Amino acid sequence: MTCDEHKKRYRKALYVQPVERFTLSQIRSIHEASVKLLAETGMECAGEQAAGVYHSAGCRVSEIADGKQKRWKIQFPEKVLEKALRSVPSDVVLGARDPRNTLYLNAHIPAVYFGTGSEANIYLRSKIEQFTSQADPRHTLQYPVFTEEPGSISALCESARLIDHLEHADFFIRNINIQDEGIDSTNKDVNVFFASLLNTAKHVQGGLTDVGALPAVLSLAKIVAGEQPYLPLSFIVCPVRSPLFMVSDSSEKVIAIAREKIPMVISSSPQGGVTAPIQEEGMLIQINAEILAGIALAQFASPGAPVLYGSVPVRARLDTLQDCYGTAEFIHYAIGCAQLARFYGIPCYSSAGVGDAKRPGIQATMEKLFSYKEVASAGAHYIHYAFGLLDGTNIFSPLQAVLDNASIALAKDLLRSPDWEQEHLDAALQEIIKAVQGSGMFTRGVRKQLRRKVVSNTYEFVSDGIHQEQVFVQAQAKLEAYLADKSNMLPPETIRRIYKEIPGLLTSQEVYHE
Repeated sequence: MTCDEHKKRYRKALYVQPVERFTLSQIRSIHEASVKLLAETGMECAGEQAAGVYHSAGCRVSEIADGKQKRWKIQFPEKVLEKALRSVPSDVVLGARDPRNTLYLNAHIPAVYFGTGSEANIYLRSKIEQFTSQADPRHTLQYPVFTEEPGSISALCESARLIDHLEHADFFIRNINIQDEGIDSTNKDVNVFFASLLNTAKHVQGGLTDVGALPAVLSLAKIVAGEQPYLPLSFIVCPVRSPLFMVSDSSEKVIAIAREKIPMVISSSPQGGVTAPIQEEGMLIQINAEILAGIALAQFASPGAPVLYGSVPVRARLDTLQDCYGTAEFIHYAIGCAQLARFYGIPCYSSAGVGDAKRPGIQATMEKLFSYKEVASAGAHYIHYAFGLLDGTNIFSPLQAVLDNASIALAKDLLRSPDWEQEHLDAALQEIIKAVQGSGMFTRGVRKQLRRKVVSNTYEFVSDGIHQEQVFVQAQAKLEAYLADKSNMLPPETIRRIYKEIPGLLTSQEVYHE
């Protein structure tokens, strides 16, 4: 499929000429080091089912007997690993409730999409209040006041509805950790996916708390999809605890989802300086090995299972050892991983748009803008964390998400590929000649270029130069309008059918019936 065909059939993407931080020779060296690490050092595995799958595929599996938790050492012969990588599809289709939002990720087409991410524990509500100067009552300003509340189904519904309205948000990853009374490990997954699919017609992605919930979640997705060929959801699984330890329950999720042939992100999230080397070459060797081990498990369980190369590396703060996102290394790691994914011919899931600021403002804007631009320029296909996150991934702010939408619009304009051919050059030459021979003005040609979409927009939220806080006021007004519009929710008959057929949905709350 060509870029032109992609543009006609799927949701609009940002097409870039990938910027590469490493040479091909350096990427090969990282690959070789990762392969050597998996072949010689190997990784520990706590999952008996995963150990069996690895053994059946030809890996060297030996039980570790030290009186602790039962586990196995897995070593990957190079030929066995290469066989797994050869079976990975280079393209993945992610369906949506509205088929116009279907995403097509192809390792060879640098089409970039932005969406949400994380599972924040705090939902940051905002409202605009007016403040009066104590020195001069004539001087007032309007500014947002923020209230933190624990994650809930209501907050998840709101955030999904918001993302449905944001033009530059291409997909929705569950971004709120629901903590309502009545939610436990047995019913959390169906409630998360229902709240998401109820409120957005874009692609929905999330993790599974309990692998046993997979059949119910897939049944829910099939009801929502109706006659469409692709389900409106996919999954994220992080099977590795860095460094190089395969977790039992997560590895079972990889196997179960792969056997259903449902698209799945195989992710790893080492912390540079604590659970991985802080220098980028060391980080890339380790995270690449961890992701390849997870991808291999999926392919050994079900050859051809659709997967994304899920890179979520982060650097540690050197004072507290907490995650630190507002650094150059966070971006460097992501760019290197995008190159590695392209090297293997696997679509890339990456991270951008998260920083360390705890409230919307200049710090948040600066940290986010740099990563939007740089990670997208590397050609990462599917960029999560891009909307609303603050304080690392601990807080989701709807107001910040609206501001992020405007920032991503600027990043897209900046990275827009040239769109001209010989006929455009000829037309431009004639325009110059006419202007020189006439009025010397080029205003008549502007409308045509606007139709070609080669003229960038200005920043969406503007101030008068005096009242800078008007940016927040305008963004808050847009946020409230989006949340008030519930016209794109699932139809009532579909909701009734879901309640009838899908067990575990909360019925004691009015949140689903707003």
